[in-house]
Amino acid sequence: MKYKGKISPPKVTPLPKSPTGIRGLDEITGGGLPRGRPTLVCGGAGCGKTLLAAEFLVRGATLFDEPGVLMAFEETEAELEANVASLGFDLTGLVRRKKIVVDYVHIEPGEFQESGDYDLEGLFVRLNYAIDSIKAKRVVLDTLEALFAGLRNEAVVRAELRRLFRWLKDKGVTAVITAERGREQLTRHGLEEYVSDCVILLDHRVNDQIATRHLRVVKYRGALHGTNEFPFLIGDDGLSVLPITSLALNHKVSTNRIATGIARLDAMLGGRGFFRGSSILLTGTSGTGKTIIASNFAQAAAKRGERVLFFSFEESPNQIIRNMHSIGLRLEPLVKRDLLRFHATRPSLYGLEMHLATMFKEIANFQPHVVIIDPVTSLMDAGTESECRGMITRLIDYLKAAEVTTLFTSLTQGGHALAQSESSMSSLMDAWILLQDFEGNGERNRVLYVLKARGMAHSNQIREFLISDRGVDVVDAYIGPSGVLTGSARAAQSSLEKAALLASQQEAAQLKREVERKRKALDRQIGDLRSDYEGEALELRRIAEQVGTRTFVLGTERAASGLLRQADTKVVAQTRVRARHGNNGNGTP
Repeated sequence: MKYKGKISPPKVTPLPKSPTGIRGLDEITGGGLPRGRPTLVCGGAGCGKTLLAAEFLVRGATLFDEPGVLMAFEETEAELEANVASLGFDLTGLVRRKKIVVDYVHIEPGEFQESGDYDLEGLFVRLNYAIDSIKAKRVVLDTLEALFAGLRNEAVVRAELRRLFRWLKDKGVTAVITAERGREQLTRHGLEEYVSDCVILLDHRVNDQIATRHLRVVKYRGALHGTNEFPFLIGDDGLSVLPITSLALNHKVSTNRIATGIARLDAMLGGRGFFRGSSILLTGTSGTGKTIIASNFAQAAAKRGERVLFFSFEESPNQIIRNMHSIGLRLEPLVKRDLLRFHATRPSLYGLEMHLATMFKEIANFQPHVVIIDPVTSLMDAGTESECRGMITRLIDYLKAAEVTTLFTSLTQGGHALAQSESSMSSLMDAWILLQDFEGNGERNRVLYVLKARGMAHSNQIREFLISDRGVDVVDAYIGPSGVLTGSARAAQSSLEKAALLASQQEAAQLKREVERKRKALDRQIGDLRSDYEGEALELRRIAEQVGTRTFVLGTERAASGLLRQADTKVVAQTRVRARHGNNGNGTP
């Protein structure tokens, strides 16, 4: 069958949602919990069910102007107020301003005696009065087990649970109901998760003596949601759910470049350093100079007027500042001007997620342009490989979204630098610089090279990395018959090359002098020949002049002789005439 015309996509009507105000949870649920429907929050003891429900109410009242009712069956109003005060919530003030109603219902299981029918009609009346008194939009019931603890009849419990959830829906309030986790089911009764429109499972587990809380949205009717398990933290400002990654790779990028503080290293990166907002990995074994490069990077950024946040997991701030004095770096003025801030803790102080939450908090408070984590591998022992990779991914996503340039240092084992880095986090980085030790001739020297730098031309050469009291420098490494030469071998090779160059220069100078001597000798010979030539030419001119004079004289003399011979000719001619005519000498016949 052929369809005529253009088929328009179906119109999508999103499910109304109530934002929780809990960081990360609204992102996972796509906007919050289902509005006007019940949500079940279940988990074991100590996983944070009551605190999550209480923050849902407090954030609703303070951020979204939605009053709420908290009906508790285990903790009194005073106990709840004290507990949530540790998160910075003023529950007492909200109750006084009629933003929240706290109703403690005391139920003692031992006082229950089953006889006849059991229903929750009295609870509905009490809850309805509390809702109407402040026109509540949100309701929290904490917890269901206390409400049904004295009942043995499962059929009655199931029937009343259905009635409770239906009543909340009919009332049109957004409800959060907490429940203890069962052994083989999400809840003890195994029914709550089926009648709830949204189910959130909390878990508090211990791995390698490190406790971590996790959250998972098991079910969400009518809406897409994150289905993975997400770590979450309980801090002094409430809960914080940490999504594994951002929902899409849509970070902003910058074409601006920032210098590293080491001129020759910048030259290896096209002369301008790294892209702003990029993530940089600096790997190397112990003692190769990772912290020194990181400190130069921090100083260069602070001198540009940018704020730098330095997380250290091995050295105290005072120790880093003192050590940098040995290479001429002065970090104290930058700390005093609040351009450089240190945050130093032991890796074993918290679990992996608590470290991440602490970083997020420090970054949010300081708003840095550059973040340095030295070394990130210290945190690897706080969790499994997948957890560490997830933690680094979340951190990189968070920093890239804010266009913060991040430098990670990574401590590697000798001979396994590439394998260890590649297996953990190198693929997440935009640039990767590798520091290595070269051992030979009884000494150990450092070399540096750029393994990768996305989006920029970079050098593929190995350079020697020098550390002295004048600072750091990157110099060209010499290539000898046995490979790269560093340290004294490089100095010896440099001396040999300088000596060879000097010998060549001396040989060239000697040859130049010899050529100059021969040129001068040739000039002298040419001068002598020219002098001889000029003398002979002068003699030739003199002789020519003498010949000319003689020729003239001879001509003159010949002319004179000719004249004399001409007179004699005339006399002879006259005599011959006379003889021919018979005349005598006096003219008579």
